[in-house]
Amino acid sequence: MKRIYIIRHGQTYINRYNKMQGWCDTPLTDDGIAGADAAGQALKDIPFDIALSSDLKRASDTCDIIIKHNVNHNEIQHIATPFFREHFYGYFEGMDTDMAWQMIGGPHGYKNHYDLFKNETIDTATDWIKEADPFHNAENAAEYWHRVDQGFDLISQLDGAENILLVTHGFTIRSIAERFSDFDITRGPRNASITIMTMTEKEKKVTSYNKMKL
Repeated sequence: MKRIYIIRHGQTYINRYNKMQGWCDTPLTDDGIAGADAAGQALKDIPFDIALSSDLKRASDTCDIIIKHNVNHNEIQHIATPFFREHFYGYFEGMDTDMAWQMIGGPHGYKNHYDLFKNETIDTATDWIKEADPFHNAENAAEYWHRVDQGFDLISQLDGAENILLVTHGFTIRSIAERFSDFDITRGPRNASITIMTMTEKEKKVTSYNKMKL
């Protein structure tokens, strides 16, 4: 059985400014670096066999900070991959979050994303993002999961890797938690939070969501 420790990257400047951040990227703030250090301290005694991250710099940098603290830091290989990038928001990249969700959810009767996520699935919200994008460049659910599932296929092929560090993004962790658990995902995972997933040949299951320590 593989045990995957899924960490949301540390706070970035766009996070601080409450803007949509998918494939666009900004550096970690000082608080973001401190959060990554705290996650590294919380996970330092887990002997990671390998580390994976999104190839976006905020996730890759967070992963490198966590690795520095780890008991296996001299042996851990870090693979950065686009498979675990954040959802691509298309037209909404960099837009004020509240404004963007009003444009996405408004045609369906939702004024904010909190109410939307209480009543609709993440996949529905993902489809609505592409629908509301005037260029239709944003990923829909099928496009998004086609990409992320390739990441899980990669993990399944990592023979001998039992403890795996995975640093990715808030919407992605929320999507994974909804698909593979019964956790309430109305609130998204906090920056540098820890979510744990187990994987066998037959099943993927999120066993812990949005914790700041083990």
